[in-house]
Amino acid sequence: DLSRLLPGSWCTQLLADLGATVIKIEKPGSGDDTRAWGPPFLKDASGRDTSEAAYYLSCNRGKLSVAVDFTTPDGQRIVRDLLRQADVLVENYKVGGLEKYGLDYPAVAASNPRLVYASITGFGQNGPYADHAGYDFIIQGMSGFMSVTGSPDGQPQKVGVAVTDIFTGVYAATAILAALVQARHGF
Repeated sequence: DLSRLLPGSWCTQLLADLGATVIKIEKPGSGDDTRAWGPPFLKDASGRDTSEAAYYLSCNRGKLSVAVDFTTPDGQRIVRDLLRQADVLVENYKVGGLEKYGLDYPAVAASNPRLVYASITGFGQNGPYADHAGYDFIIQGMSGFMSVTGSPDGQPQKVGVAVTDIFTGVYAATAILAALVQARHGF
């Protein structure tokens, strides 16, 4: 799991819930950005806030975590070693974002051709918006989804929950499972 934020994390949590061994690669020192996205934070035994945000915990249960700086040659080697044995890689960087680290599909597929490589992006791998970041609120606005929320006489409003990110995670997990079945059974 090379993902950050909700869509990739939700996808890999679903896979973990279904029994997959998921190894989340996190930044040394700080981990996934969402670890600090609180309040609320997990409470310790004395009732005090810890540094673990509920947001992070709500979409990363059931995963193993390893701190690896894949911007360095040593970190890239560690991730590539893990990927040689993996069935799936999930990432949600902007299109081409992992190429400079040798972690794009052509680079990792060369050493593991059976790898299912799931790249979650806001606007796909090509097309006029492919190089744009695709955050939940942007997709809600561009799709017209915001027009069905809020008061009837008011401006369009973002849905309270990041539904686009959640739907994306569910669809990505479903697509990964379909790709695994197809790869193993040829249909």
